[in-house]
Amino acid sequence: MASAVLKFSVVLLVIGVCVADVSHLYQNTPVTEVCLGCICQAVSGCKQGIQCDGDHCGLFHITWAYWADAGKPTINNQSPDAPDAYPNCTNDPRCAALAVQNYMKKFGQDCNNDGRVDCYDYMAIHKLGGYGCSGQLPFNYVNIFNQCVATFAGHQG
Repeated sequence: MASAVLKFSVVLLVIGVCVADVSHLYQNTPVTEVCLGCICQAVSGCKQGIQCDGDHCGLFHITWAYWADAGKPTINNQSPDAPDAYPNCTNDPRCAALAVQNYMKKFGQDCNNDGRVDCYDYMAIHKLGGYGCSGQLPFNYVNIFNQCVATFAGHQG
């Protein structure tokens, strides 16, 4: 368990640094580093080296439609129309985190009707999409996410 927490902490740090690197480009990033890390943990276990599998790519399992809705961010000023722009972005932690931030800016809403938009809403939006976030979430996904949030609750900063 300790090695899993350490591994996740390193991934969280990488994602945090990546988000910090682009924060000057995009003010008001809605999703905290801890929240991004816990979404990543719930979706893919934040396993390094994840590429594309079926219709989703990268640590966040981003689909082409999600990436497009996020404004088609790219790395190294690549054209979003390039055939490999989508997999290049979604397999890069910085670009993928930016895609998640952009998606949440566009679709952020109170999915669980608790009167606020927070990490739990972003988790639901990420899994169910911007138009279906009030639907039923897979138990295992929510369970992993909740364990992650509980582990890192003191780091919400």
